[in-house]
Parts: sequence; C-alpha cells; structure tokens
Amino acid sequence: VRFAPLLASYVWQRQPFRLRYVPRRGETPAHIGGTTLFGDNVEDEWFIVYLVREITREFPGLAARIDDNDGEFLLIEAADFLPKWLNPENSENRVFFYKGELHIIPLSETWEQDWDLSAPCPTIPQALALLSTRSEEFLAAEPLRAAVYKRIDGYPEKIQASLHRAHCCLPAGAVAVLRQRPSLVAAAVQAFYLRDPGDLGACRRPFRTFPAEQRVMALVTFTRCLYAQLAQQKFVPDRRSGYTLPAPSHPQYRAYELGMKLAHGFEILCSKSSKVAPDAKRNVLSGPLWERFLRSLKDKDYFKGEMEGSAKYLELLHMAEDHFQQSVAVPESSVEVSPGDEILTLLQTTSIDLKELEREAACLPPEDGEMDGEITPITNEINMACARVRLCKHESFIYLKLFLYFRSSDESHVTFDVDSFTKALDRILGADSEELDSDDLDEEEELDFSDGDDEDLAAGNQGQEQKVSPGELVGSLKAYMSEMDRELAQTNVGKSFTTQKRGASSVEAATSGSAGPDSGAEDAELAPVDVDMNLVANLLESYSAQAGLAGPTSNILQSMGVNLPENTDLTGLSSRATQ
Repeated sequence: VRFAPLLASYVWQRQPFRLRYVPRRGETPAHIGGTTLFGDNVEDEWFIVYLVREITREFPGLAARIDDNDGEFLLIEAADFLPKWLNPENSENRVFFYKGELHIIPLSETWEQDWDLSAPCPTIPQALALLSTRSEEFLAAEPLRAAVYKRIDGYPEKIQASLHRAHCCLPAGAVAVLRQRPSLVAAAVQAFYLRDPGDLGACRRPFRTFPAEQRVMALVTFTRCLYAQLAQQKFVPDRRSGYTLPAPSHPQYRAYELGMKLAHGFEILCSKSSKVAPDAKRNVLSGPLWERFLRSLKDKDYFKGEMEGSAKYLELLHMAEDHFQQSVAVPESSVEVSPGDEILTLLQTTSIDLKELEREAACLPPEDGEMDGEITPITNEINMACARVRLCKHESFIYLKLFLYFRSSDESHVTFDVDSFTKALDRILGADSEELDSDDLDEEEELDFSDGDDEDLAAGNQGQEQKVSPGELVGSLKAYMSEMDRELAQTNVGKSFTTQKRGASSVEAATSGSAGPDSGAEDAELAPVDVDMNLVANLLESYSAQAGLAGPTSNILQSMGVNLPENTDLTGLSSRATQ
C-alpha cells in the first residue's frame, strides 16, 4: 500500500509488478517474490529496481535480490567498477539490496589475500546471515553504486515524464473501456504492433466489436515507448473494415491515424477472446480488502484534495481500481483473464453515452507535442523481429550483420569497379579513404586471400610487427576483388540479372575492353547489367512479400520519402517490373 499511489498511475508495457508469498523450498526460505515480463520498455525494469530499493529502505528487515534472463544485470550496468574477483560464475546470491543500499558479499573471509574464483556461491540463508550481522562490510563501492543509482535517478517524478498524451479518434466503446481500465492501452498497442496475417483476419471485414461508425475524439495516455510503437508503423486499413483516413494535410490526420491503429488492436484482442460472461469475472471491488486499500490511498492523499465525484477524482479512482484488480486482488491460483475477455466484460457492464462523449470531445485538454527520434523505422523493424522470437521473460536486442551473396545462374562475366565501390563506401560511411580505424585493420588482417598469405603471415609474425599503410591496405583490397572477379567469370552469375539492351549504353565497350585477353569471344556477347531495373524489380518483389505488414523495403523507402501504394495483386510483380 505504501507504493500504491506510484503504481496506480504507472502504465506497464506488458505485465505489472506483482509480489506473492512463496513458501519454503529446499534451502530457499519462505519469501515474497515475483516475475514481470516487461517487453520492449526497459524502463519498466529499472522502475522495478527503484521499487525494490525503496521497499528495502522502508522495511529495514528485508533483503532483496533481482535479476533478469541476462543474469545479474545490475553488475552489467556497473561493469566498469566491478572488483576483479567478481564474474558471472561466482556472482549468484552475492548481490542484494539491503536497507536501501546495494551490497556485494565477497568470496570468503580472506578474499583480499586469496582470490579463489572457483569458491562456491553462498546459499540464501548464508547470505542473509552475513547481511544481518555485518552488512556494513559488504556495502558496494561508491562508484559501483553510483553507476546503478544513475539509472533509477529521478523516480518517482520520472513516471510522469515517461507518459505521452495524444488525441485519438476512437470508437465510443474503446473510449469507455479506457476510462475504466487505462492500462488496456498497452495491450491494444501490443496487439497491433505484434500483429501477424492471422490477426488481421478479424480486420478484413466490418469490425464486430468496435465499428468505425461511432468514433469520437478522446485524450489517450500512452508511455513514450507505446506511443512510438503505434505512431511509427505505417499501416493502411482494409477498405472492408470501414476505417478511412482524411487527407494527410488534414489538421487531425494524426488523431485519426492513431485511433484507427488503436481500434485495430482492440479488435484483434476481442477476436481472440474466449467470450467470458460478465458474471464469470469476480467482482473484486467490494469487500474488506478493497475498502482497506481505498482508505489507505485517501490517508496518503492519493486523490490530492479532489472533490469526490469530480472528473479528476474519478480518473484517479479508475486508475486505483485498475491497479487493484491487476496486482492486489489476484489470488495465486487464479487463471489470468485475457485482455480481450476484460474488454468484452467492460463493454457489457458499462453504459456508453455517445452524446456525452461528443460534448467532452469538443473541449479536450491539449495533447503533448510530437516526439522526435523515439523509434526510427529501422529500429522499429528490429524490435518487431525481437518480439516475435520470445524465449525468455525479457527480450534481448538483436544485432544484425548484412552479407550480400551472388546467385549463380549463368556463365557470364560480372565486372566489379573497385575504385567506384571504395568511393561509394567512403561517401556512405563519411570517412576519409585514407583513414581506417583499428577494427578495419583487424578485419583486414584476418582475411585469408590465398594459400601464400598464410606463409607470409607466419613469416611476418616471427619478426618484428610491421606497420601497414592505408594505401597498401586499399591495394590489397583491390587485388582481392580482382581475384574474386576472375573466379566469378567461370560461374553462372550474369543471367540472374536483367541486362541493358544492345547499344543502350557506352558502358558495353568499356566492359569488353577491360575484360582481359582470356575472355575470348564470350565478351563480345556480354551486355552490361541494368542496375536500375534490377534494383526496382527486387524492391517490388520484396515489398510484395511483406503482404501489407511492416518490412525492410517499406521502411527504407519511407525513410527516403517514398510511399508505395497498397499492393492488390501479389502475382507477377517481378515479371512486369522487368518488362
């Protein structure tokens, strides 16, 4: 209850922070614990760290440890300041919050003199005994604590800064649902953001639960992460859904677009519902537990002096009810109700006054300004790929490396202009062609160009290390590319590309003249590759494969200001582009 005012107004990305009693099991004593799936918003994780620290400060008899699927992520945050003996293998049951401070239990009583890195980790009872008797000896070093505390600095004020309020043109039912359960905005955004073609089946017909005919303007509270996920995705609604958008120049275009996307998320949630009857959901907002909870909120001035029954009072009350139903009143053995079931139950038990909603829409509070650079289209796509391959309670970031392969389908010679290629790389990377960083040098040294290179490298290693100039490195790269060019001349590559018509370009003559004496009569039949046509054909083929969803092609084109129309014919695209 001490932290209920903070939790009641917090919007969680995936799951709320819950603590439950856990009975004794083996050497682990009875304790209070919980697991939270926080999804793409890492700030949820650090807010939990703040709460855990404050809980141990409020209740000095408690010690708390916290980790995620990466392990001791608090130590990862302070990696530059860790003691030399501490590593992932020996850190279990050593890192605790106690009396509001971070503590680390050392290897042994004589750890300074004898670093036995293979020493077993302490058990929970052993760690608790040490903390209760000698906690001052185990206080983490000040730089280490500062690194961790920096991530949670600013709470609880930081909660309001993490929110983003925006006008949305929503179905009246969705507005009524969000009035009762503001946190359902997260479930709706996630349903839209993580949609797949199967989910969109419910959106390729007139909406059954949230029809487009009765839309009103409303102020919706998101987190910055949720708002960015919703706003940054390009999406064109199916004409059969009934959702249409005004022209992009319309002053309320963004509100209509956000509302359309959010309505799709709500409709997807309801399409997955098990159709629970209203009386199947236990009324948790009655009884002594709720009464005590509400009384404690009033004692802590949660309602900030608002008159009972006023609009602000009711808004705060709904947030408190929302938090109570999610986190306080859910018994350990209960089956969690799906968001779709909750939405349908609320729709059946809540009266919707369309005229009242329209009157309120005429005098909405101002929305927050547009955010800049929260999630770029490319980052958005990486996050989607990350979210679709969930194996743990916490998504790890996916780092991508891109390799370009040639498809072999004929015996034509493919030329490669090394000078143009290196100049193009310099323009893209913004680097001077004469300057290579240490990573470039390392990678160049690791390349195995030929059998003779190994012998030269071995001989070079026996003597003193020699410095290689950037000019020599570029020359080595050119030699490597020339060797690759000669090898590709013996493969079937050229027919996989569309070539220019005879006489269409003067490049043909230059190509034939630079092929070398060994090319023979074959070079006379070569035509230069039509780079533009191949690029367009492959882009259209990739865009077609996205099937209307977000993908690399649409994101790349959108970043350049190119918006392709909706593809209504998914067959024959590549052949028509080639023609």
